[in-house]
Amino acid sequence: MDLLKIEIWSDFVCPFCYIGKRKLEQALETFPHRDEVTIQFKSYQLDPDAKYDPELSFYETFSKLKGMPLEQVKAMNEQVRQHAEQVGLTYHFDTMKYANTFDAHRVAQYAEKNGKGDEITERFFYAHFTESKLLSDQGTLVELASEVGLNEAEVKEVLETNKFTEEVEADIEMAQNIGVQGVPFFVFNRKYAVSGAQPTETFLAALEKVWEEEQA
Repeated sequence: MDLLKIEIWSDFVCPFCYIGKRKLEQALETFPHRDEVTIQFKSYQLDPDAKYDPELSFYETFSKLKGMPLEQVKAMNEQVRQHAEQVGLTYHFDTMKYANTFDAHRVAQYAEKNGKGDEITERFFYAHFTESKLLSDQGTLVELASEVGLNEAEVKEVLETNKFTEEVEADIEMAQNIGVQGVPFFVFNRKYAVSGAQPTETFLAALEKVWEEEQA
């Protein structure tokens, strides 16, 4: 039985969620009880009303949504790109596509039920940030899901119906109930929470604290 469970609320288009995921993974690499830890990703949407506009670049879409000058948006995202680079991630904001992730979360819920939650989460993050794939495109989602070994026909069925909608909405509602203000949000054994892409040491300290308490 796993003694330590980490639930992570995140969104596939959230730059700090991918960075936070890497930092947690780095902490787990030095955590001696890694084999006793399970990780479960929970659905969350940064922008439930997000729509992809092929006429606008990611910068232009972001500028319009936030009411910020284009140069400020570019400078801000450049800082995020550098932050990502420090943990070995490559972000291409210039070709990134602003997408609605609800369907991607439904596919991820299906993947979780089939033991591929970790794989699909990593694949979707990489597809969005590094490959500039459109995560609201159903054909793209089917293709990415099949790459991690999921049944193509079943993924198509998920996307053509309302399957896993309730699961996605339940995760989002749970986040609201526990007071999640932003993602990534990490919950350790339903006792401790770490908010944001914190330093690796912060994650390691949380792991060690929860582990010691469970032993006691």
